[in-house]
Amino acid sequence: MDLLRFTTAGSVDDGKSTLIGRLLYDSKSIFEDQWEALETTTQSRGEERVNLALLTDGLRAEREQGITIDVAYRYFATPKRKFIIADTPGHEQYTRNMVTGASTADLAIILIDARKGVLTQSRRHAFLSSLLQIPHLVVAVNKMDLVGYREQRFDEIVRDFREFADNLDVDDITFIPMSALKGDNIVNSTDAMPWYQGPTLLHHLEHVNMGSRKNSEDFRFPVQYVIRPDQDFRGFAGRVVSGRIRAGEEVVILPSKEQTRITGVETTDGPGNAANTGESVVLQTADEIDISRGDMIVRKNNVPEIKTKFEATVSWMNKAALESGKPYVLMHTSRSTQAVIENIRYRINVDSLHREDADRLELNEIGRVTIETSTPLFFDAYKLNNATGSFILIDPADNVTVGAGMIRNTSSSALDVPEEKSPDVTWEPWNIPRVEREQRNGHSAHVIWLTGASGAGKTTIAGELERRLWEQGKRTMLLDGDQVRHGLNRDLGFSPADRKENIRRVGEVARLFFEHGDVVICSFVSPYRADRDAVRGLHPEGRFSEVYVHCAPETLQERDPKGLYRKAREGKMASLTGYDAGHEAPEGKHVISVDTDRLSAEQAVDHILKQTGII
Repeated sequence: MDLLRFTTAGSVDDGKSTLIGRLLYDSKSIFEDQWEALETTTQSRGEERVNLALLTDGLRAEREQGITIDVAYRYFATPKRKFIIADTPGHEQYTRNMVTGASTADLAIILIDARKGVLTQSRRHAFLSSLLQIPHLVVAVNKMDLVGYREQRFDEIVRDFREFADNLDVDDITFIPMSALKGDNIVNSTDAMPWYQGPTLLHHLEHVNMGSRKNSEDFRFPVQYVIRPDQDFRGFAGRVVSGRIRAGEEVVILPSKEQTRITGVETTDGPGNAANTGESVVLQTADEIDISRGDMIVRKNNVPEIKTKFEATVSWMNKAALESGKPYVLMHTSRSTQAVIENIRYRINVDSLHREDADRLELNEIGRVTIETSTPLFFDAYKLNNATGSFILIDPADNVTVGAGMIRNTSSSALDVPEEKSPDVTWEPWNIPRVEREQRNGHSAHVIWLTGASGAGKTTIAGELERRLWEQGKRTMLLDGDQVRHGLNRDLGFSPADRKENIRRVGEVARLFFEHGDVVICSFVSPYRADRDAVRGLHPEGRFSEVYVHCAPETLQERDPKGLYRKAREGKMASLTGYDAGHEAPEGKHVISVDTDRLSAEQAVDHILKQTGII
């Protein structure tokens, strides 16, 4: 049975603790003695109705004030899934607690009082959820009973929230109208809102996709301890923070870059052959290599960034402000090092999402900084791997944690500083506007981007798709990965940086054909979600369709149309997506999914044309 970690957030008195209490009570996850204690406490407070919020308000100060101050964790389970809840504070001064509670969450529930609508704190918590790359948001419009269960009021809140969320990096948002106090749409559906046909909160929690945040491809094993009980055994203890490893696989030790092979995997149940994400194990290697705490074991052909300088988004958690030039201790996985904030690029106004000039970060403020460390770190961008992309800052004077950081990648997003353009270049508008070209062509311009591992069927589908559109009289352009790498991008390899540059160039070319009024079909592995999102950002809303072409891993290797998987198995090719390098699957309702184990090329084209509206 899998485990879903979720967090709750919202403004003060929106009903977070009551919601969790209702969820626990209606799902029959409260013991009899807990219920008796609730009744006793409620009676002593002179309240008529049993106060379910007391289940999570554990501190005396919280009970006295009727608010949540600290992060309260609760566990419960249903026949379908296990859950860990982090109930986080709503007050602005406890933003750091919200960051702590949400840092490991797979889903965030943002409560909105139906009477008050979308408030500053609602926006703040939505932004923090986006910043922490929580893949799923549930907007719980609570206290619908106090607005007469009106559909119009619910629709107003949905519209206001969506308008703000358009600027966030969140694809999956679910809106649920409810009353935590009365139990409407928490565990059981209600007759009070017949106009709502969606799921209850618990139903959604039980069925939401769990795999979107876990990185199961990039093997990362920070060494925590060297195990040597006798002269015959030497192992390295730690937790697999991402990916998986099997006995017999070639690995690299960082920072030494020594290569060896995994000969054994010791688990809590005894010797094993493999270890997966989240498992604590002891690995044995074929060679006697100097490995110690803070080192990292990774797969030979899948190595993270190794740098002493990088940019990060930092949430500051201390009363003493963050200042440039002050030394801190940086804790990253199992590695500690001295670090200095080289500069503060900007502070983020979490209410408006605007960037503001700043020379310091105060308590609960968030900003973009450049950090330099005394020894190299082995990291991935937080968006790709939250385990190796996160860190904490500690004040060496008193060992207090003062900040939490997320290492940024170099791709552009709504919150990134725009890349510098070439000097002395002035943008010239299109000589003949696209709208005029579309009128002459008799159809709208569109970009259809096919992504997926080699062998999934992208090229075949793209060719059939272009032929179908061409026969319908539409102007088309097909951009294929192999063709582009034979010309425009022949200077690029297959490192993460080269893959990123490959897609950046292709995206710009696709934009040129798009402005020419064409239907542009792009067929590229394009393994990184951030790179595809950057290309999406070059085109107007609704004119870029992302198609995820996929099939079972064994099907990929059986097809192997270019012989790439055979070369990878023989060790003649490294970093092959679908074999020893990961592919970040597209997420969100806008993605068109094509399973080529089930669909023929013709059926796939029919599906794509129907979903895009290009008939």
